Amino acid sequence: MFQLVICFIAGIGAGLGTGFAGMSAAAVISPMLITFLGLPAYEAVGIALASDVLASAVSAYTYGKNKNLDIKNGVVMMVTVLGFTLFGSYIASLVPNTTMGSFSVVMTLFLGIKFIVKPVMTTRESMETVSRKKRMIQSVVCGVIVGFICGFIGAGGGMMMLLILTSVLGYELKTAVGTSVFIMTFTAFTGALSHFAIGGMPDIWCLLFCVIFTLLWARIGAKFANKASTATLNRATGVVLAVLGAAILVVNYMKG
Repeated sequence: MFQLVICFIAGIGAGLGTGFAGMSAAAVISPMLITFLGLPAYEAVGIALASDVLASAVSAYTYGKNKNLDIKNGVVMMVTVLGFTLFGSYIASLVPNTTMGSFSVVMTLFLGIKFIVKPVMTTRESMETVSRKKRMIQSVVCGVIVGFICGFIGAGGGMMMLLILTSVLGYELKTAVGTSVFIMTFTAFTGALSHFAIGGMPDIWCLLFCVIFTLLWARIGAKFANKASTATLNRATGVVLAVLGAAILVVNYMKG
């Protein structure tokens, strides 16, 4: 029963974070499972990544159905992110152990405050004024940066993508989130497979609960986000991220 409650709470946070902001479920689920259920970190991350796959896929479908998804540039960025995540992981294995897991937590909190204080008000019209060639080059460069940082640090992919898509590539918020969850579907799937291949199958009930609850709340979050106005979505995204960032900091403090 306790396991069910923890997975339900983790699923709410991870699902809303994914549906609203393209946030990786790993940032919420992993610390919850490690702190309250005592799961090994590697197993917890594998469960979180597996939860991310369906949650991101259903969110991407919802955003795509509402024409808030840039598949062409998303595919370019996804391939680059995957390639440079592997490269970043390899480089990280060669240098002394630098634990920067708190990076994604701090970024979640920072982005939450940013969306509340300085909302992204870019319109679809202004977004479409950028030439296709320039957008493609930007996607490759940004994919290299996000991928390397994710691989080297081991966290922060969804938040990094959202920040770069809105601040560097000039995407309007809904398209940025839609494209981010589209990319996250494939990166999470790759990550989950590698975790299960190396570490074996995790606790089946824990995996099942997290996948179902994250999927349910991601669907709710994505449906609300696509119907909301840009101003409302900025505020809602900001509040969700700020609350999640603060909550994860508290959970990490309890773990320490």
